Amino acid sequence: MDQLLYCSVTTIAQAIREKKVSSEEFVMACVRRIEAVNPRLNAVVQLPAEQALAAARQADQALARGEIRGPLHGVPFTLKDAIETEGVISTGGTEGRRKYVPSADATVVRRLRDAGAILLGKTNCPELGWAWESDNLIYGRTNNPYDLSLSPGGSSGGESAIIAAGGSPFGLGSDAGGSVRFPAHCTGIASIKPTSGRVPRTGHFPGPGGTLDSLWQIGPLARFVEDLALVLPILSGVDWHDAAIVPMRLNDPQAADLKALRVSFHTSNGIVAPTAETVETVEKAAAALATAGVTVEELRPPGIVQTYEIYLKLFSADGGAGIEALLKAAGTTRVHPLMQRVLEIQRANALSAAEFGALVARWDAFRSVMLAFMERCDAILCPVCAFPGMVHGSTYERLEAFSYTMTYNLTGWPGAVVRAGALPSGLPIGVQIVARPWREDVALALAQCIETACEGYQPPPL
Repeated sequence: MDQLLYCSVTTIAQAIREKKVSSEEFVMACVRRIEAVNPRLNAVVQLPAEQALAAARQADQALARGEIRGPLHGVPFTLKDAIETEGVISTGGTEGRRKYVPSADATVVRRLRDAGAILLGKTNCPELGWAWESDNLIYGRTNNPYDLSLSPGGSSGGESAIIAAGGSPFGLGSDAGGSVRFPAHCTGIASIKPTSGRVPRTGHFPGPGGTLDSLWQIGPLARFVEDLALVLPILSGVDWHDAAIVPMRLNDPQAADLKALRVSFHTSNGIVAPTAETVETVEKAAAALATAGVTVEELRPPGIVQTYEIYLKLFSADGGAGIEALLKAAGTTRVHPLMQRVLEIQRANALSAAEFGALVARWDAFRSVMLAFMERCDAILCPVCAFPGMVHGSTYERLEAFSYTMTYNLTGWPGAVVRAGALPSGLPIGVQIVARPWREDVALALAQCIETACEGYQPPPL
């Protein structure tokens, strides 16, 4: 059973369907693993174990009758605490929601349940998701299973930590600047930020809407790329609530012809130079793709150096008024120091209406230049961040280093992350594979190739 804890979702689901293990046995194994590691990680903040075990027994009973609810029948999952769950506290990391219990599931949660999956727990995140590390006044900080002195990243850091540690097979996070991709990089697992408009965000706190709506998406995290390909179709599609969702076809990564693909790669975005180990890892991943028959060239998109300036101005344009309104609506009167830093940055960078209009025009021009670059290639391979790991409390001292993921929130394109290397200490280093809009299949196919060649996920010594 312990070995199964580190297997893929695909393998676990098959073992349950074939009755090699019961859903109840596996859910109990996950609960015990969480109880064993969570005191050191502080990743899982709500663990409704009895509810999960009751659902697992129901799944086993259904299977005994020959009923299979869906491809995730009997498989447990966890969720970033910003995603609402019926009957389970969902704080979004802010004190005003300390005891908030939603009356309905978010769309993505309902879809996972409809596919047979079982909610196992909620995972830690920063206040309102506004940091690249996971710490808040309600639950405290989350630690990285590969190095407890470091953060697992954010804002979906609790999710990445418990998946990497073998406590959960897969889960969901959300990404407005790298919050699904960066935690995967920090903890050596796989993740994907889908194309803007692919997955409904109904039931996420904060919710969709406004000028910055296209910047963020909900995406899956798992130990293996094949599991992202399994879960993403379940999450995708119109829900008749999130007005930004497009009924666009989702292609199968297994049908992608690697030898027909063209990939451009770069090791530096010209904003912050990456560490030598990061450069080496990206180059190793590029070599693996070339060995598999992919046409690979080293070339950086023009205009990418504008990323950080545009991103920072977009998020600071209102001088913090949007965040202050969210906090007030939540009933929050005391904020975490990381959130206080956010507000200080935003207040210092507020724009006039005319300046904001010019900024949006510049953003549109940026997206046009980036899209023109993609005419010559199918995907871009690059770092996830300028450095591996994350020092607790350092988010807002190193903001420019996160510009590697910010770029593809600005474009809205799909970006996958997979482990491709590590420091001598074992701390993982991921790479980012970004595809054309709506071509998650290409990003996942290339990520799978890199995972196979570069060994991918490796269990932490925890």
